[in-house]
Amino acid sequence: MNTLLGIGSRIQHEEFGNGVVINLKSTGYIVTFFEQGVKILKFDAPLTIIEAIEPDNDLVSLFDVEQSITRVLLRWADQTEVVPLGDKWKGGKLIFKPGRADLSSKEMPIDAFFHKIVMVRDRLRVLEQRVNASSIDDEEKVNIQQYITRIYGSLTSFNVLFKHPHQQFVGEKASIEA
Repeated sequence: MNTLLGIGSRIQHEEFGNGVVINLKSTGYIVTFFEQGVKILKFDAPLTIIEAIEPDNDLVSLFDVEQSITRVLLRWADQTEVVPLGDKWKGGKLIFKPGRADLSSKEMPIDAFFHKIVMVRDRLRVLEQRVNASSIDDEEKVNIQQYITRIYGSLTSFNVLFKHPHQQFVGEKASIEA
């Protein structure tokens, strides 16, 4: 079959009977059959067209919608990406030793500490995006953005823990003029 059917097209399939196209995927049609329920048919499946409806020009697959929503959620929600700890730190621990001999030391796994650092970084990114999308005036946005950049700069000491440099904190960069 060379014709692409749109949603609402009525068809007849030899095995499943009469049905209606309810959606299109990259792999084929999603059809509700009156007797057999919902089935997915490949575009080249043998079927008889009872009534063809032209497909919309702006078809978007469910996969495309899911990918778009995932990108939006990762960008705007308080979600964290998977950020690996540098290999040499895996299994390590931080030891907090007080300056006074009468107080005991505290230990914390480095990966737990690293996770908290990554959460701070991600929340700063969300704050930055919310500031940029807000209705406050541009001068105030710039002031807040500069403050956030200075916070990133203060956190660059923790970059030694990150496995991948592109996931590290970046503070204010010196501009080089030619």
